[in-house]
Amino acid sequence: MNFYSSVIKIFASIILATITISCNARVNRNSQKSQVNAQKTPQPKIVYGDLIIKEKSDYLMIPVSIFPDINQREKQGESFLGGSFSKSYRNRMNIYNLIFYSKKDAAKNVLLDRKAIIKSFNLIEKKSIGQPTKRFWLYRIIDKDTNGDDKLNYQDATIGYLSDLSGKNLQKITPDNTQLNSWKIVQSTGAIFLEITKDTDNDKKFDTKSYIRVNLDNPSIGKEIISNQLENEIKSYIEK
Repeated sequence: MNFYSSVIKIFASIILATITISCNARVNRNSQKSQVNAQKTPQPKIVYGDLIIKEKSDYLMIPVSIFPDINQREKQGESFLGGSFSKSYRNRMNIYNLIFYSKKDAAKNVLLDRKAIIKSFNLIEKKSIGQPTKRFWLYRIIDKDTNGDDKLNYQDATIGYLSDLSGKNLQKITPDNTQLNSWKIVQSTGAIFLEITKDTDNDKKFDTKSYIRVNLDNPSIGKEIISNQLENEIKSYIEK
């Protein structure tokens, strides 16, 4: 009886030791795999885009991006394990800042002093008879986490900004918690009319279209063309 008990104890000890060794080996393999994966995934680095040169401006512009870019991966579904990327991909990268460089005196400055995504930028002009043409850069910028997911992405508010051609005097022109979609300059009025969408019920979604007007002689946050009073008046006619 004692002999069989000893044999059982020996077999149990062997099985337990085998399981322990197997578990330790699995943990070591997982640890090594994690270390290899960490080594394969490069840390984000600053990437400078192609020079932007406009004859109507005294400044060159250099877009600033990062690579690899988590935001871009979410949008494009691209793999970032490689160390190189094509020019066509470079042109699709998110822009996080812009460097302005003077053609005349080599002065330079950056547009933003905070983290943001620049969705687009366009050179616009205000023309008046007998007066010099005024030129601005119009930007669509994401600079606040409005949907509460702790990151900046294309589901957040997209605010309109204007700057001069040097990238200075940045001025917000659309309200908070809205998304700027499109615009139209009406030269006869010296104004730019912008289409926005609003989150009117605070559900983190932008689904109500509206329009605002901004005076280009004195840019500031524009007022909505369709006021609440006007909308209520229209509703009263329709709902009768």
